[in-house]
Amino acid sequence: MPSAATKTIIYVVDDDQGVLGSLRFLLETDGFTVRTFRSGPALLDSIDDHPADCIVIDYKMPGMNGIDLSSRLRERGVRTPIVIITGYPDETITSRAAAAGVSHVVLKPHLEDSLISQIRRALQDSDAAV
Repeated sequence: MPSAATKTIIYVVDDDQGVLGSLRFLLETDGFTVRTFRSGPALLDSIDDHPADCIVIDYKMPGMNGIDLSSRLRERGVRTPIVIITGYPDETITSRAAAAGVSHVVLKPHLEDSLISQIRRALQDSDAAV
C-alpha cells in the first residue's frame, strides 16, 4: 500500500459509463485516486505507462470479460491486486477468478457495502506477499 503521503491509485474497468461514474464517486469519496477504462483493451493499452495500486474489473463486458482481462494482465506480469465485480452470483466465477490470479470477488448489489473493504483487503494481501 502506498505511504500516507501518496494517494492509492485505483483503476476501474467497466463498459457501463453510469457504473464507472458511480464507482469513481464512491472511491474518490473514500480518498482514492481513480482512473477509469471502458474496456479491457483500453486498460491493456495503458497499464504499463501508469501503475495502479489496485484494479477493479467488471466481470461481464463485451469482447473480453473480467476473468479474461485478469488472465491477460497476469500473463504480462502485472501483480497488482485485482477485485472482480459482478452482478451474476455464479459460484464458478470465484473459482475461475482464482485460476486467473484474482482472490477478491464482489457482487454488484453489495458494492457500497463491500467494495471498499475488498480493495483494502486486496491491498493488505499484496503488502503481506512482499
